[in-house]
Amino acid sequence: MDYRNITLGHLKIDPIGKEYVRQVLESNRLSRGPFTQHLEKSFAGLHESKHAIFMNSGTSALQVALAALKEVWGWQDGDEVLVPALTFIATSNIVLQNNLKPVFVDVEPVTFNIDVSKIEEKITSRTRCIIPVHILGAPADMTRIMNIAYWNGLRVIEDSCETMFAAVDGRSVGAWGDLGCFSNYVAHFIVGGVGGLITTNNDYLAEICRSLMAHGRDSVYLNIDDDNVQGDSIRNIMERRYSFDRVGYSYRATELEAAIAMSELQGWRRNIRIRRSNAAKLTELLSPLKGVLRLPTIPQNKDHSFMMYPIVIKNDIERDDLLLFLEKNGIETRYLLPLLSQPIYRRLFPGQDNENPVAQHLSSHGFFIGMHQGLSESDIEYVADIFKKYFGERS
Repeated sequence: MDYRNITLGHLKIDPIGKEYVRQVLESNRLSRGPFTQHLEKSFAGLHESKHAIFMNSGTSALQVALAALKEVWGWQDGDEVLVPALTFIATSNIVLQNNLKPVFVDVEPVTFNIDVSKIEEKITSRTRCIIPVHILGAPADMTRIMNIAYWNGLRVIEDSCETMFAAVDGRSVGAWGDLGCFSNYVAHFIVGGVGGLITTNNDYLAEICRSLMAHGRDSVYLNIDDDNVQGDSIRNIMERRYSFDRVGYSYRATELEAAIAMSELQGWRRNIRIRRSNAAKLTELLSPLKGVLRLPTIPQNKDHSFMMYPIVIKNDIERDDLLLFLEKNGIETRYLLPLLSQPIYRRLFPGQDNENPVAQHLSSHGFFIGMHQGLSESDIEYVADIFKKYFGERS
């Protein structure tokens, strides 16, 4: 069996991407320009949204989205935001960074998404927002979440940094909540090197988000194209282009990231098809190991984009021994998004990991491996063979 290198993420900048980067360099325009504008328009359309706002990371997108809602709705420091107890740490970090309080909701044991049946018991008079996370390519139950939000007067931010091009009940992720947030980091679906996007159908929220990511600048002047005005409008630009309406951030991305992301976006259908095909193939090949491994499932009313391939081991299996075996055979692994057991969170929120038993179990028994378009069918067969070899040697 030949040794393989099965990575979590994949990036191969094709000739079109290199040509786009060349065009950016020759244009001498690195700030927001035509590639950013094209990326935003295309991405918004693919996710059933009126606006998409491109910035420097998915985490920045989440931070800006929450700051925008806090400003528009007049929330106070210490108000509460519901987040799942299993997610990448950025989801709850941005709540703390906005001087709000994260309240953790346990997750479902099968999809790993926020457990909708447990949301309402966590709502108090200070709850303002829910941030459901579409985990590793699997959308949360947005139909029920939006219903709960409506009846309790809550806003919704979809943390879709791990999921693109997927739908719940026929409606795209990123189009359900007040805002959706996506990532363009290397291990994700559409790579820009770095980068993130906010989607929204609300004109005013889009305006606030654009201002917040650019130091809080007056929305009359958000990029250098706004200098190209004529007549009486020149005075308005002169008076307001160095005016700042709010405390903002410096989260802008460059045309270079947008050019790479735009070239990636053009191949999204092929990439998602390969991811889903690879996942189906691996599930089929690993089916003889269902007695020791819990493999991913896809609910009937949802798509799954398979950013990664998650696995949960049964109780009598030593997870780290298995992961060490996989790593030694070239298969990169990660734990399944431990949050409340992180050192900083144990200090900030002592005992919370014990109060969310499903998330705690998944964090200690779960892991994921790569499932990207750079993996061939023979790579998938290799992965399955390595798993079978490990369990064959144990028997």
